[in-house]
Amino acid sequence: MALAATSSVPLALGICATSFQISARGNSDSSLGSSSLVFVYGTLKKGFGNEWLMQELVSQQHACFVSAATTKLEFPLVCGPFQVPFLLNFPCQGHRVRGEVYLVDQAGLRRLDELEGLGKGHYERRSILVEGLERSLAQSQAVNAEAYFAGSSYAMEMLGAPHLPSYSTVEAENYVPRRNRPPGITFLEHVQAWIAAKK
Repeated sequence: MALAATSSVPLALGICATSFQISARGNSDSSLGSSSLVFVYGTLKKGFGNEWLMQELVSQQHACFVSAATTKLEFPLVCGPFQVPFLLNFPCQGHRVRGEVYLVDQAGLRRLDELEGLGKGHYERRSILVEGLERSLAQSQAVNAEAYFAGSSYAMEMLGAPHLPSYSTVEAENYVPRRNRPPGITFLEHVQAWIAAKK
C-alpha cells in the first residue's frame, strides 16, 4: 500500500521536523499549508545547478528538505541537451532512481512548475512512488510524491539514451545553465535537435 507522509510539527529554521507521520491522506496540513512531497532527481538536488531555487523556497518557508529517497520502480533517467536530466515515464525500465524528497507548499509548487516549463510542454508533473525516507515511520513502505517527467511529446525518442541510476557530479560536470545556452532557440527546439543528432 502506498502511503503519504505528513508533518504536524511547525517548520523551524527552514528545516523539516525530524518526525514525519504516515497517513492515508494525499497532502500535508502543516505550517506549510496544503503541501506535497516532491521527488527531485537532477539539478534541483543539493550541490547541483538549480539548487538555488530549493534553497530560496526553504528560506521563504515554502519548502523543507525531508530525506534522500529512491523510486520504488525502475525508470529511465537520461541526460539530454546541455546535460539536462530527464526522467522518462516508462516504468520497469532503467534503474530505481536515487534523489531527494522535499515537502513543498502550493506557492513552492508553482515556482517549480515554472522552472520546469509545465505550461510549455517541457516537463510533466506526475505522481511517483518513492522509498527509503529516513523520517518515515515505515522506511520500507512506498510514499506518494510528485516528480517532473520529460514531456510526453518527446520522451519516447529519448528512450535509447543511456539509463542512469542517479544524476551525479559526473553527468553535471558538463551541465550548461540556461543563461549560457544559445539565445533565440526554445528548449523544445534544443531537445528536438539533440534527438535528431542521436539518430
